[in-house]
This record gives sequence, structure tokens and C-alpha cells, in this order.
Amino acid sequence: MSPQRRRTSRPPAGSPYGPLSDDLSRRSLLKAALLAGVSGPSLAALLSACGGSEGANGSATGSSETLASPDNPVKWPISSKNPPIESGLKPKPGSTLRIYNYADYMAPGVMKDFEEEFDVKIRLSTFNDADEALTKVASGDLKFDIFLPSYESVGRLVQADLLRPLNQDYIPNVKNLWPEFLNPWYDQGWQYSVPYTVYSTGIGWRTDMVSEDVGARENPYDVFWDPQYKGKLAILDDLRSAMGMVLLRNGIQDVNTTNSDDIAMMRDQLLELRDKTQPRVTIAMYNDMPSGQYGLCQMWSGDAVNAPYYLEKDVSPDVLRYWFPSDGRGLVDNDLMVVMAQGENPVAAHHYINYLLDAKVSAKNFGWTGYQPPQKALKPGSLVKDGYVPDNLSSAVVQQQYFDNSVRLLQLPVATDNQYHQIWQEFKAGG
Repeated sequence: MSPQRRRTSRPPAGSPYGPLSDDLSRRSLLKAALLAGVSGPSLAALLSACGGSEGANGSATGSSETLASPDNPVKWPISSKNPPIESGLKPKPGSTLRIYNYADYMAPGVMKDFEEEFDVKIRLSTFNDADEALTKVASGDLKFDIFLPSYESVGRLVQADLLRPLNQDYIPNVKNLWPEFLNPWYDQGWQYSVPYTVYSTGIGWRTDMVSEDVGARENPYDVFWDPQYKGKLAILDDLRSAMGMVLLRNGIQDVNTTNSDDIAMMRDQLLELRDKTQPRVTIAMYNDMPSGQYGLCQMWSGDAVNAPYYLEKDVSPDVLRYWFPSDGRGLVDNDLMVVMAQGENPVAAHHYINYLLDAKVSAKNFGWTGYQPPQKALKPGSLVKDGYVPDNLSSAVVQQQYFDNSVRLLQLPVATDNQYHQIWQEFKAGG
């Protein structure tokens, strides 16, 4: 179970859509398969093999994978096994739309409004990390209509024939998105996916518990190895985010490295980190840091935005800080919405995705979750003024230009993915 947030009635100043998330628990994206109750190979290997002998592109998925990247954009073929739905259809009244999403990552009010407008019942199932989710969707037995993965999972989902190609006639609201998401490198022509949120990974701290300006350090990432903070900090329970931080600390921008020396260095420095500062490994930064359990942590931007609503009542939100490289050369990611081939209500799924891309609905959802959608109407330069983000946390706003030069976590080759998982298991086993 993900940790539950306490209710709060405090809205962001000036926000026209009410309080930011009072239940969002941002989550681990790629934990070790063993930690999710899966033995044997990593989820990368499992998912690579789950599509049988032939994937969407007609190639053997178990032995060879297409790896999308900004330097190798991929336009996936339209699946012949799972063709797009016909145009012009309406959701069946009284039908059930099944959504598989991270815990507390969609506004209940948005779902309720859709149910009332379309006479469709939404059944939400949740997961806490991607390995757990991919294991379940790979079974093909759970009949989910919509799944919300991260972009590095798209290639394997497509090649395993687990996704239904989108009929774009149903999704005219895609015009509301930042233009770079109309032809993303991981899914050229957005044939299988549309973006849900964007976020960065940085460092959060409380000035009443940490005397220094962490962001002013020559290398802010060094703070996690500083013995003065032993037992007083936390890192994300997310192997790619944590290991990416180690690489960035060492000036290595390739956070998807397959180099054996880089991988050995990551292992050594993670074990050194564990010994020097004994960090808590968690996804509850949004609550634990503002409640005073520690004063410094690796953090996702959406949780930084939400943190003011979990401070003690007598503590000013002004004590909170978030650092992310001002040039955007840090970890920047986005989550997606896809239609599952196993689902039984693909018509309602298409309508719901389009509904979430409506500018007002998307803003309402952002006001509840704190995670920023790439909507043209929500201009990054205005989010502080409009009350979505406090001024002292303005660095948590994801700028559109970050996607021109940011560091992206990509799908790893299966062998490398296994190495990363083994290191992460070793790190956590000794914690």
C-alpha cells in the first residue's frame, strides 16, 4: 500500500482549481523485480518475451528489441493483431472503464465528472511501482482499458502487442499539448500514446533544518555523500532516478550507460552513499520532509510543489527549497496514457483520454495532483503567478525548453537492465 496523505483545506494562493494533491504518492518507476515479488529475470526480460514469437513490427520480440531514443526516433507499425477501433462510436451507457494507474495520481473529481457526463462507471486499480504493473499487464488477463506507464516502457509494450493503436479521430484535444509531444521520439506520430504529466528530479530541503544553500554548492549532488547529514536525508526508492543521480554527480550525462566502468562506479558510489549517510530509501518525500522526519532529500518536482501542504501548521512554507539545474541538464521525464489491447471498453478509453486533455479538465487535475501537464494553456512562466507553485519553489516548474536538452531515462537493453537491478538490490539489501 502506498502511504496515504492527510486531508487539507489549504488551496494554493490564487489557484482557480482548488488545493493541490492531498493524496498523491509519487512512486518508484523501476524497482528490482524481486522487490515486486517477481523472481528470475528482470521485468525487462519478462516483458520482452511476453509478446510471443511476433510483435507489432513483425519481429521476434524475445531476442531483439527496438530501442527508441532522441537519436533513434521510432514510428511503431500499426498492430495487425490489435487494430484501431472504428471512428464515430460513443461509450456504451452503463459500461465500466477500467484504469490502471499509480496510486493517487488522478483527481477523483475529474473521474466523477466524466462518469456523470458520459454515463460510464470508472473502476480504478492502482500500483506502486512499474515492475509490479508491467508484470500484471504482461499477463493479459486483467482487462485494463487505460494504463499510465512512463515513456521508456512504450517500446516493450508495443513490441509485445499489449497496446491498441490509437484512433486519433477521438482525441482532437491533443492540439492543446506542447508541440514536441505531437511527434515524440519514443512514439513518432503518437500512434500509441499521449502524454499525461511532465516532471523533473532534483533536491529538496528545509532551510530550518539544513543551514546551507544546497543549490549553491559547486556540485549539489555531493550533499548526499556528506557525513554531516548522516541519518538525516533520503533518496528516491527508484533505481533509475537514484543511479542517474550518481552518474550526473560524476559529470556523466549518459544516464543510460552500458559502459562497464560506469556501471561499476555506480555500484561503488551507491555503496559508499549507504555507508556514509545511511539515507532513507522511500517515495514519501512529499510528506516525510515537511513533517520533519528529515531535512534533505532527492525529490520529484510534483512532490516539491505539494510539500507546503504537509508542513506543521506553525511552519511557514517559505522554509522549503527545490534545486534543479537552471540549464535543464538534469533528469526530466514524462508519463503517458495508453489504451490496452486487453481492455473491453476501448471506445470509452479514447473518450476519457481526450477528456483529460481538455485544457480546463487538465488544469483541474493538475490542481489536485501537483504534477504538471504539458498544456499550452498552463504556461510555465505563469504557474507561480497563478498560484499553482509557491515562489520559493519556482524551480520545480518544468520549463518547455528542458525537453530540448534535458537528460532522459531511456529503455535499457535487457542485459544492462539486469545489471542495474542487481546493483539496486545489493544497495537496498544492506540498508
